[in-house]
Amino acid sequence: LSFSLSPSPLFLPLPPSFLPLHFPLPSLSPSPPPLSFSFFLIGSNYQLRSWVWNQFFVLEEYMGDEPLYVGKLHSDVDKGEGQVKYVLNGEGATSIFTIDENTGDIHATKRLDREEQPYYTLRAQARHRHTNLPVEPESEFVIKVQDINDNEPKFLDGPYSARVPEMSPVGTSVVTVVATDADDPTYGNSARVVYSILEGQPYFSVEPRTGVVRTALPNMDREAREQYLLVIQAKDMVGQMGGLSGTTSVTVTLTDVNDNPPHFSRKSYQFSVPESLPVATTVAKVKALDSDVGPNAEMEYRIVDGDGLGLFRITPDPDTQEGLITLQKGLDFETKSSYTLRVEASNRNIDLRFLSLGPFSDTATVRLNVQNVDEPPVFSSPFSKMVISEEATVGTTIGTIFAHDPDSTNSPIRYSIDRNTDLERFFNIDATTGVISTAKPLDREVNAVHNITIFATEILDPLQVGKGVVLITVTDINDNAPVFAIEYETYLCESARPGQVIETISAVDRDQPQSGHRFFFSLTAEAAGNLNFTLRDNKDNTASVLTKRGGFQRRHQNVYRLPVLIMDNGSPALSSTNTLSIRVCDCDPDGIPQSCGSENSMLSAGLSTGALIAILACILTLLVLVLLIITMQRRRKKEPLILDEERDVRENIVRYDDEGGGEEDTEAFDMVALRNLNVVRESGSKNRRDVTPEVPTLFSSSRPPPDNGIFREFIWDRLKEADVDLSAPPYDSLQTYAFEGSGSAAESLSSLDSLSMDSEQNYDYLSDWGPRFKKLADLYGHSDGGNLFVS
Repeated sequence: LSFSLSPSPLFLPLPPSFLPLHFPLPSLSPSPPPLSFSFFLIGSNYQLRSWVWNQFFVLEEYMGDEPLYVGKLHSDVDKGEGQVKYVLNGEGATSIFTIDENTGDIHATKRLDREEQPYYTLRAQARHRHTNLPVEPESEFVIKVQDINDNEPKFLDGPYSARVPEMSPVGTSVVTVVATDADDPTYGNSARVVYSILEGQPYFSVEPRTGVVRTALPNMDREAREQYLLVIQAKDMVGQMGGLSGTTSVTVTLTDVNDNPPHFSRKSYQFSVPESLPVATTVAKVKALDSDVGPNAEMEYRIVDGDGLGLFRITPDPDTQEGLITLQKGLDFETKSSYTLRVEASNRNIDLRFLSLGPFSDTATVRLNVQNVDEPPVFSSPFSKMVISEEATVGTTIGTIFAHDPDSTNSPIRYSIDRNTDLERFFNIDATTGVISTAKPLDREVNAVHNITIFATEILDPLQVGKGVVLITVTDINDNAPVFAIEYETYLCESARPGQVIETISAVDRDQPQSGHRFFFSLTAEAAGNLNFTLRDNKDNTASVLTKRGGFQRRHQNVYRLPVLIMDNGSPALSSTNTLSIRVCDCDPDGIPQSCGSENSMLSAGLSTGALIAILACILTLLVLVLLIITMQRRRKKEPLILDEERDVRENIVRYDDEGGGEEDTEAFDMVALRNLNVVRESGSKNRRDVTPEVPTLFSSSRPPPDNGIFREFIWDRLKEADVDLSAPPYDSLQTYAFEGSGSAAESLSSLDSLSMDSEQNYDYLSDWGPRFKKLADLYGHSDGGNLFVS
């Protein structure tokens, strides 16, 4: 190993090899350094390698105008004769790094950033300049970019938000902030960061090396200040002068703890309460204030003292934390006009750490003044029960109810029954005394319980109405006889033996005696001596029907009717006779009927299938004929409602001798009489539209205007006919009549009268009457006179 730092080299024994290396010292100068190291590895019996190198160093962010000198490559083969050239390949070759092929000097032509790429791997080779053949094997080396402090610390997770309970002790950890520096942590202090707090003192502090933010003051109160904004700085170079820094913000929110006891804003409250409020109504609200929030502000209220402990109740509102005082019983101003309560409010969730701050409860006095209101009558018993027998006659008194006016006016009361609860009007009540009596006979089997509502109305103020309920139970009497429980269908096999039970019967009774039913069964006197059947009372409200003989045959008799007498145990006892039909049938060996007397009778009658079809066809034909007759009758009844054309013309056109006023005349006569039959019978007149009022009339009229009475009499006659028409439908119908009047009040405009008139008449105004009179205006408008013809 040889260092070219002294005149005589130093030789050290090393493993057998020979590696001449040249390393320049790092320098910012683009020229070759003045001092370099030469290393020689000497070994014995090995071929000499002319040159080997492994890495160079270059500073990042070089800002000079000239290319930055990196290092020099040299081969012992190069004798300085210009026969060797140096070639560079690999990462950044020619684009970032260049080599002088003659001298082997390497330069960096671009600014390098270690944070983008910390090193570059390149390959170098010495070649013969003319033949381009390698004179040395290709060798690989590394150019490592040396770091400078060009990156400030950054908080990648900022800005931060943190929460810490209020009243926390000093040193409570709040949050940990972390800053990272992109510089090389293995080289110098460029990436060594320390933390400091710029804003947020003296409330919080930060540990310089770990970045842990902690509380710095005790007893920080959320109610005084809830949020703090901190600014934390991270500076590299261990915080020394010239280091780069970065900042982040930390928002610290103090969370609530239960450190504030509740208190009432006032020590006494007063409320007015109407006495008519129903039970469970909220009559007052009080609220204890608490600076805490959430569960720490939840309240519990209770009444600790006062004269309304059993009358009022206080509960918290879960949304507003108010104390709701509700009514537990009805109020009565006349009995007591005011109540005083002592109410306590306390926190539901108490933090034991802050009990030293005082009791977490407070009390207040609540005075409730009862207001007098006009109340409806009150029944002595809002629900009354009465009993009446169903044999009670009409007018029997059932019971009496009583209601009174609770107000000081003590108004008299009038009683009545809500007929919606007594639709069939079984009961009456005396309006003055409140005595309830029967209005109709009662039947327990139809309705055993009547639930009626009684109204009590103040006579002085009918708007005040009280309600009471009366439950009337109808008791039973023995007024219904027992009957068969079902409609029995009894079959008797022809092979039945004497003494065989063919049916077991039971009975029902609509009455309900208190001791229960007891029925007695027997045959009637007429049937007691029959030779076919007998009846046995089973003493359990059932009876068995037995045969007295055998050998029953359908061809002799297919149906037997057995009258059974059933008696109850009522007082007086009631009985009924019920007939049991017994049908004789042909049975299989198991006793199941196969064919009975009714079917046999039908077959014996000799009715074939064809005969049955003929009978059904006749019945269908009769039904069709009946339907046709009914349809024809309905059509005949409807015919008078439809006016035929002849009758319509006769009733609509009565007389036609009114010349009218032309197509525009819609007021030739008064139409009011057609619309209102009750108008005063007076004659009237209307101006014609085709006559201008300011123009003097041509002719005087001596005839009176048409009498509207004609129209009224005409319509009255038609209405009377419709009213007495028995074929008219039982509903209102629209019948229209038209009548054109009785003559023109203007009489006739004839040329005969014009010829007899000697006065000169000016007809110039005819031109103002419109196009309908244009012809007349041309004939007579500009002349000394003439005859006037109107067609």
